[in-house]
Amino acid sequence: MRLNKISPFDIVNVLLMLVLIIVTIYPLYYMAIVSVSSGIAVQRGDVFLYPIEFSMKAYGIVMDDPAILRSYTNTLLYTSLGVIVNLLMTTLCAYPLSKRYLYGRSLFAFFVVFTMFFDGGLIPRYTVVHSLGMVNTIWALLIPTAVNVFNMILMRTFFEEIPEALYESATVDGAGELKILWKIVLPLSLPVMATMFIFYAVAHWNSFFPALIYLNDKSMFPLQILVRNIVVQGELTSQATETGSAEGITMMAQNIKYAVVYVVILPILLVYPFVQKYFIQGAMLGAVKG
Repeated sequence: MRLNKISPFDIVNVLLMLVLIIVTIYPLYYMAIVSVSSGIAVQRGDVFLYPIEFSMKAYGIVMDDPAILRSYTNTLLYTSLGVIVNLLMTTLCAYPLSKRYLYGRSLFAFFVVFTMFFDGGLIPRYTVVHSLGMVNTIWALLIPTAVNVFNMILMRTFFEEIPEALYESATVDGAGELKILWKIVLPLSLPVMATMFIFYAVAHWNSFFPALIYLNDKSMFPLQILVRNIVVQGELTSQATETGSAEGITMMAQNIKYAVVYVVILPILLVYPFVQKYFIQGAMLGAVKG
């Protein structure tokens, strides 16, 4: 079998992709090797391609800080509950709107989509949350973001592609709408549900602005607020001092910042490979079919 001749265009494409891969991966790699290198070597600028004087001390300082552990627990709680609320509310919104016989379907869809383009702003939103008594509670982080309209449209589109014959046969057998949703629609919707899961999980995991606005109690802060204070405002010195780990803190400041960043992104990096195939299928919803 004769191999096709490689064109200059293919060579340029491959080289360009390699450059993009390196540009994308190297920052993550650099943060990893800095976080496990000597603080002195980092300050001298010696760390470039591999760790120097390998040490896990930065991770030890991070994991020994009770504030970080508490915030980590808060983030896991907010993300878990948030994803459950998001999937439940998005499904309950998308399923009825996927039914063409729903009375007033176009009107309801218009009001939902309207919120994608027009927003009341921060002050009215805070006023509503405050008037409902949700300030400084977990619900201030979950309820206002219960439904993402773009995700709802993706899910509705997926539901619309399920053959109508399945609904009709289930109705003939005496199944109600909720039973059809639970027994037929959801089992057939694993790709889009996995896509929604990763979308919402990443959004909650990375979210810090709602907590910054609505939470006053520092014991309720998610990890992202703490990371912001550490990386941007350099507050780790006082935290490390409180835990008795202040020795060499200035020398290891950069190591600790990158260690904290990796502690934050590691769960998402571990989860993504398991849902990637569903993610790709779900993300292709609405694409032009050949």
